[in-house]
Amino acid sequence: MGEDEQNHSINDIISYHKEDMDGKLKWGTQKNYYTTQKYLAKFMLKAYRTTDMYLRELDYNFIIKFEKHLRNHMPEDHQKPMGNNTVMKHIERLRKLINLAFKLGWIERDPFVNFKAQFIKTERCFLSPEELRSIEKKQFSIERLQLVKDLFVFSCYTSLSYIDVINLTENNISIGIDGELWIYYKREKTAKSIRIPLLPKALEIIEAYKSKQKSKHKEKTLFPNISNQKLNAYLKEIADLCGIEKNLTFHIARHTFATTVMLSNGVPIETVSKLLGHAKLSTTQIYARVVEAKISEDIQNLLIRFENKNQQSQMIN
Repeated sequence: MGEDEQNHSINDIISYHKEDMDGKLKWGTQKNYYTTQKYLAKFMLKAYRTTDMYLRELDYNFIIKFEKHLRNHMPEDHQKPMGNNTVMKHIERLRKLINLAFKLGWIERDPFVNFKAQFIKTERCFLSPEELRSIEKKQFSIERLQLVKDLFVFSCYTSLSYIDVINLTENNISIGIDGELWIYYKREKTAKSIRIPLLPKALEIIEAYKSKQKSKHKEKTLFPNISNQKLNAYLKEIADLCGIEKNLTFHIARHTFATTVMLSNGVPIETVSKLLGHAKLSTTQIYARVVEAKISEDIQNLLIRFENKNQQSQMIN
């Protein structure tokens, strides 16, 4: 009788979101939504024996059951279940889909109204100065390991993410306001323009690959292409060979730039925030909390100032 035309389903909002976000979301973000949708389909099949449900059927109980399903699910490509924050990210993506349906008038009530995502704050992992030096000094006869090492160190001194390093071209290198070479780039993730002065270590790596890199693209990329998956797999190998026990991933290079290279050496947090391309200073402050060595150094300097003031006061008296 045409009643179902007004009863939109989960798959309807997924399709609408996919079409609406096409060209707006970066591939990495789209891929995350596809993963969430895959888990959602498995959950509905297991819990409700169906491949789709009407949006009006969703309630608080549906969300709680989906959360439990995610926590108990054993992914095929993982050794252990998802962590709390991974589960919450999947829930948040579902929430965005449902919120979109609510705005479209496809549902009369928001099933998430009483649900609060519980994220666990985690400290950002980064390399200490000693660990960074051990990787810098290590030379590999195996070409793939040397490439990955160079890309990682380059990121440690520029803050660029994997995709930004791989996409970097000669056109992104220009003379800056100080007459030195800078990186002018628009971040792939946020489309935010950033300007980063080229530190000597990063410049050395660029120079080393000038004659090696033969790109088929019109705009010559600075480094050879390698998949993120392979890169992170080889980083585990490099960590073992350098005696580093941390779970080394390419993203740790960005954290190392913020902490070990910048904040630990007295660069103001406002400057670091600009270099990282953060929209809010609060995002950068996550890094500042973990630089204990810098805090200790600042306190020591403060104590020296106090001591000097006391000595001056005694001399006057």
